Amino acid sequence: MRQRRAPMLAATALAVATLSACTDAPEPKAKEAGDPAKFPVEITSCGFTSEVTAAPEKAITLNQGATEIMLALDLADHLAGTAYLDDAVAERWQAAYDEVPVLSKEYPTNEQLLQAEPDFVYASYSSAFEKNVAGPRKKLAETGVASYLSPFGCEDKAQRPEPSYDAVWDEVEAVAGAFGVPERAEKIRDDQQATLDDLEKEAAGKGVSVVWWDGGTKAPTVGAGDGGPALVMDAVGVTNAFGDAEGSWIDSSWEDVVAADPDVIVLVDASWDTAADKRKYLESDPVLSKLTAVEQGHLVTIPFSESTAGVRLVDGASSLGEQIAALDLS
Repeated sequence: MRQRRAPMLAATALAVATLSACTDAPEPKAKEAGDPAKFPVEITSCGFTSEVTAAPEKAITLNQGATEIMLALDLADHLAGTAYLDDAVAERWQAAYDEVPVLSKEYPTNEQLLQAEPDFVYASYSSAFEKNVAGPRKKLAETGVASYLSPFGCEDKAQRPEPSYDAVWDEVEAVAGAFGVPERAEKIRDDQQATLDDLEKEAAGKGVSVVWWDGGTKAPTVGAGDGGPALVMDAVGVTNAFGDAEGSWIDSSWEDVVAADPDVIVLVDASWDTAADKRKYLESDPVLSKLTAVEQGHLVTIPFSESTAGVRLVDGASSLGEQIAALDLS
């Protein structure tokens, strides 16, 4: 639930207004991150609660999803380090990201992390809190380091929220609260909801069948009826060829893909399995090259970071809508 601050006392407001009128003093600036009045706060996920007594100044993010939420909240100056990208950081945040020390290409060692002297550790996956990386969250708390794990990354799957844009925005709101900037989370929510409303009206994917290929060649992993890929596809109104399957992604078969013969195939672009490699595989295979989408060149690319539950999911939906609208699907 969003917390609202009580307004200033009427007498104080009157005094400020009178002083401004008499002296032409500038309007008081809005409170920034670190305002003591906003603390302490508690931040809870996956059954663990951390108390944050002041806006963290030396936070560390492990995993791209966590890093980009911090960047979206304009909190790069509160980062002492980051690690583990899946693909490129969104262009609009690249300059801010370039100012943050990169501790490691993948996970840093526990020693590397502790050398940065963090006061807050935020990750997208529970693997980040293994002993050889950040260490257990309870142990971090004992040393005065607060932490937050994305609810989508809870080790206990029963604690994970149902995938939705609202659940993503709830995570953004929780992190914003830990840094004393809840209004920034509200703006992200409002802006992204407006984008989704526009995509729904445009319905660029109406009547278009899609296979979302995440990776794998022997048994292709495809987007199913839940999770990030489904949210992206639903936002533009396409028909997901595997939408009846439960889960975010499923291991399918090329026989099923051939049987579906979709109008469009989404190629997920990740550092470990690029869209270019996927395209080459489809175009060189004697059977898959005969798929309608391959023959007609209806292959679109979505970065992996725009397909997982995070602040860039709406970017993925916008990109998919634009790419489909640009195709000749008549």
